Amino acid sequence: MAIERHIYPGGNTPKGFFSYYSYILGQREANRIVCIKGGPGVGKSSFIRKIGNDFLAEGENVDFMHCSSDADSLDGIVLKDRKIAFIDATSPHIVDPISPGAVDDIIHLGEYWDEKGIRKNKLAVIEKGEIISKWYARAYNYLGAAEKLYDNAAAVYNEAVESAEIYKIAAEIVGKELSHKEICLRPGNIKKYFASAITPSGFVNYLPSIAEGCKKIYLISAPFGASAHSILDIFAEGAVYRGFAVEEYFCPLKPDSKMEHLVIPELSLAFITANEYHDVEPWQLPEGTDSIELLDMSDMANASVIERRKKLLEESESLCDMMMKKAVGCIEEAKKEHDVLESYYIPNMDFKKIDELRDEIIAKIRLQEV
Repeated sequence: MAIERHIYPGGNTPKGFFSYYSYILGQREANRIVCIKGGPGVGKSSFIRKIGNDFLAEGENVDFMHCSSDADSLDGIVLKDRKIAFIDATSPHIVDPISPGAVDDIIHLGEYWDEKGIRKNKLAVIEKGEIISKWYARAYNYLGAAEKLYDNAAAVYNEAVESAEIYKIAAEIVGKELSHKEICLRPGNIKKYFASAITPSGFVNYLPSIAEGCKKIYLISAPFGASAHSILDIFAEGAVYRGFAVEEYFCPLKPDSKMEHLVIPELSLAFITANEYHDVEPWQLPEGTDSIELLDMSDMANASVIERRKKLLEESESLCDMMMKKAVGCIEEAKKEHDVLESYYIPNMDFKKIDELRDEIIAKIRLQEV
């Protein structure tokens, strides 16, 4: 049975748009990376999606890379069995060929547009781009405020849990899952992504999806991710030093420092953290999982500390939610403006020729000519 996963390679964060696109498929592991260029509304997402769906329907494993600025759009796919990636290589996640010809190709869908038709709306195109940038700037300011309030709440839970307890749990899991493998001279590879995103539609996640194909899952319930990331950091380090490749999935509010989920494909093992913004129940996890182990970090918290900081906790949670909703509202406004921007391109595209190009590429992939 084909494995279908849904991942965010980038996201809206307090640091602006944060990209992990370089991890989608490495130069040495890839047979081909296709960078797709073109403006808004030229059909990049549909082009990518149709290729992915075609090979998924034929029983091949596909990772679908989603766009955090539009919950219904794709920014890429990876044909896992063939080690081929198609990536939307335009702003804000610009990707350029690193090894042109040897690994990377470029498809420019701008070759299929009527430039004169688009130029008629030159000023409107420029103005919409400026308005969209301003909405995103506002959103990122709100997310910056949300991050600080999130830190306040997380600090209360971290204070309530003894570090020794965390290290004890981490050591037990490492012993259980990694004791069969010795430390090796060549560390394993690390990939970094997001499993959830702050989008125009609110908070969207594909958490069960990242664990597809895993036989064992640790489901960690952790308010504001408290202490869970410490366990994941320890386990990920242990796995890498034993030569295992790992996939690390980060928190959109702490995109470069707080791991929320972890997958070790070779061990068929996943760790998923559930909290206020991405709740997951055991019954939602993939079918075929042999074992689900539950860890509730709240059980390890000192209730007296939580009670003593109750007012600070409630205030921080409430204000964080408010800032997050404000950010989502701004991203929603940016999406509305982007839809208008696309309307200047869509009537000027030759989608029939783009479809013919896609079919030609699919045929070449099947013949292993791509």
